[in-house]
Amino acid sequence: MTVEPLPESNLQWCVARRPKGNVVAQDFRLTESQIPDCKDGQILLSTLYLNLAPVMRDYMSGKSVAGEAPLNIGDVIHGRGVAQVLVSKHPDFEVGDVVQGQLGWQLFKASSVTDGERISKIPNRGVSYGYSLGALGMTGFSAYFGFIERGLPKAGDTVVVSAAAGGVGSIVIQLAKIHGCRVIGITGGAEKCQAISQWCDDTIDYKNESVAERLAQLLPNGLDIYFDNVGGDTLSACLNHLAMGARVVLCGSISEYLLDQPYGVKNYTNLRRVNASMNGFFVYNHAADFATAEEQLAQWVTAGELQPVVDIAEGFDAMPTGLARLYSHKNIGTAYCRVREIQTA
Repeated sequence: MTVEPLPESNLQWCVARRPKGNVVAQDFRLTESQIPDCKDGQILLSTLYLNLAPVMRDYMSGKSVAGEAPLNIGDVIHGRGVAQVLVSKHPDFEVGDVVQGQLGWQLFKASSVTDGERISKIPNRGVSYGYSLGALGMTGFSAYFGFIERGLPKAGDTVVVSAAAGGVGSIVIQLAKIHGCRVIGITGGAEKCQAISQWCDDTIDYKNESVAERLAQLLPNGLDIYFDNVGGDTLSACLNHLAMGARVVLCGSISEYLLDQPYGVKNYTNLRRVNASMNGFFVYNHAADFATAEEQLAQWVTAGELQPVVDIAEGFDAMPTGLARLYSHKNIGTAYCRVREIQTA
């Protein structure tokens, strides 16, 4: 694989200050430095795509999340990405290989290929390498392990998914249809409802409808699986409509991320009445099975049964505004930044 001519310096987005509420331009600082040297045992990576995820605001706020060290003011912002190998001084990698892992918000990185950075090669499947940040990466794995291993879907189940037009949610609603389930997607706004309508039997527009009232209308016999991406009032509303043996899967709580105090669920005892379960999960606890999940997800993608929904920020300078879009709930599908494109065929 050929490698295109590249810039002569490295650019990095760093923490300028701790965010208050949604991130704004003043929370970020763009710095320029030399491209790092590639030492023995390392590979020099050129960024192709960078992930955008709500957890990045937590990193910027100085919190330790998922084993990542807290960020200090001036540090490069944490983030996974897809990159191409420019120089290799590691026996397992060649120039031109495409990999994914912990890159940070920067154009170049000299990686030691440590477990902490979780650098792994991406096979050329004839689809965008950017999908490795979505349906064929951690977003897809979250949907796969959360829904399939925690939700335990069966044909005929009624499945409710919140943030159904988001990165994980847009995959879960499709996995539910693949498994023969009835699907109700909760999202915000007519545009998002329309975007997911092909995979949902019903949609609920939380911006213009009462979620509680619509659930009561749509769930006369209750729900079998609730896949929760938002927490808060929506989680409470769904706990009022549990069928016997229902499974609640806790994936995210984006409605609570900007709150000073976490939301307190008061009706969790409804779980007892119907022998229901409520399970959380951490995607990296399933790391031993990532290859199996990727292979199955890739089969669905190449067969057209799973259609990745993506929201792409164009260019490295768009990273801060791309992250802010997540908290204003403007993205549809998996959000990531396209820094540089290369051909897959």
